[in-house]
Amino acid sequence: MTAKLRHFIDLWRLDAATIRALLDEAARRKAARAGWSQGRSDPDAPAAGRTLAMIFEKNSTRTRFSFDAAMRQLGGQSIIASAGDMQLGRGEPVEDTARVLSRMVDAVMIRAKRHDDVELFAQAASVPVINGLTDRSHPCQILADIMTIEAHRRAPIAGATLAWVGDGNNVCASLVHVAAKLDFTLKIACPVDYHPDLMDLSRAGEGARVEITHDARAAVEGADCVLTDTWVSMGDVDHDERIQAFEPFQVNEALMRLAHRDAIFLHCLPAHRGEEVTDGVLDGPQSRVLDEAENRIHAQKAVLAWCFGGVI
Repeated sequence: MTAKLRHFIDLWRLDAATIRALLDEAARRKAARAGWSQGRSDPDAPAAGRTLAMIFEKNSTRTRFSFDAAMRQLGGQSIIASAGDMQLGRGEPVEDTARVLSRMVDAVMIRAKRHDDVELFAQAASVPVINGLTDRSHPCQILADIMTIEAHRRAPIAGATLAWVGDGNNVCASLVHVAAKLDFTLKIACPVDYHPDLMDLSRAGEGARVEITHDARAAVEGADCVLTDTWVSMGDVDHDERIQAFEPFQVNEALMRLAHRDAIFLHCLPAHRGEEVTDGVLDGPQSRVLDEAENRIHAQKAVLAWCFGGVI
């Protein structure tokens, strides 16, 4: 009997024990590599003999390099292509691409414009499919973010208070998806017209401590971590309206002073300096954005190992 495929599409689909195991695996693998060169493989090499296909419909720096590095450190290899390089970019059905690549590689990571396309790809594929980002969620980023927070706290995230300031976008949605599973409070400050999707809020689960406010100061006060993202994402066509709506939600030094004195700042990058965050915060002592970016490698190693059956 063929084992059930382990797709990594959304965090709300996974139980708390699996998410905890992924975070612990990521931290364990990072600690085990202290002082090593980035190109050295992990001793157990769970991806040895395996190939990951990476498909990019959107530009990428951190997702592309971190997944490639992750696969190499796990002992495997990767093939990278933009949708424009493939027949997918010329109208080939998503399902046909999925069936063909399933005969050629051992897993597929997609950074896509439409979440529905990743869902269709996973339904047609016979190998694990990983969501590297869609318009509706960014689960890999959230694993890295939580890993960064836990490293700073030197403790699990349970009981912490996180403040999301800005757009209720795909990254915010994935945070909502795990708030109850990992037992933290999430305060979201956003303009009235840019709140999280109601479906995502419903997926937070029973007992979720997710609060929405239109006052950035109210969300940040006493928070253990302040997170934000760009106000205008790839594909958004309402640039001027967004800039005007989000101006009161800039994360600056005055806002950070309202957070807990040991609070940290996170941003998935790239940042639009002077818009959603000031240089003083992004480059300041509370910023952990470089740790956060590096942790994408280790979080994704845990995801890949899980997809290949090497974690719980």
